[in-house]
Amino acid sequence: MNNVVIYARVSSIGDRQDTTRQVDNLTEYANNNALNVVKTFEEHVSGAKGVDERPVFAECLRFCIDNHIDCLLVSELSRLGRNVWNVLDNIKWCREHKLNVYFQKENLTIFDANGNESFGLPIMVSVLGTCAQIERENIKFRLNSGRERAKENGVKMGRPVGATKSDEQLLKDHAKVVALLKQGVSIRVVAQSLNVSTTTVQKVKNVLKRQ
Repeated sequence: MNNVVIYARVSSIGDRQDTTRQVDNLTEYANNNALNVVKTFEEHVSGAKGVDERPVFAECLRFCIDNHIDCLLVSELSRLGRNVWNVLDNIKWCREHKLNVYFQKENLTIFDANGNESFGLPIMVSVLGTCAQIERENIKFRLNSGRERAKENGVKMGRPVGATKSDEQLLKDHAKVVALLKQGVSIRVVAQSLNVSTTTVQKVKNVLKRQ
């Protein structure tokens, strides 16, 4: 019997949304396919507050790798990230770490029953990669347009003098990063789960080492 883990996420921490439907559907899938659910991770991330941190997801990935879980079950692609390139990065991370993922809505997996990359994976990655690139270009265009308009209106661009953060402020501003690093989570997983750059995570880690 294959050992699997369920990961469920909703974007609200209130009563309006909960993970019950996702967990029930994935549990039913596991039972129907003779899969042993080792653990279930449930995460509530408030979109209203703009919270990007996803410590439960980082913990879930670490648990799967440390315990040699055969497959991670999620309800749909969007559960792996808050935007298309975040989803793409997490799929690539799972593929590199040989962690299979089953997406129930899309009925896709990263690896097939023989451990080879599934037929649909290259197509899925290609589509996601294209969407991510388009979105990056759109953001870049909007940012550049905004900068040009600001310059035309006499706004000075660049970081203000003295704007470099102190070590104390850096740790304060990235408390979630600090917490995960102290738990032994890798820089890459921390960056992906909290949607921050690896450079920022590395800076925080360097500060912690100096303390």
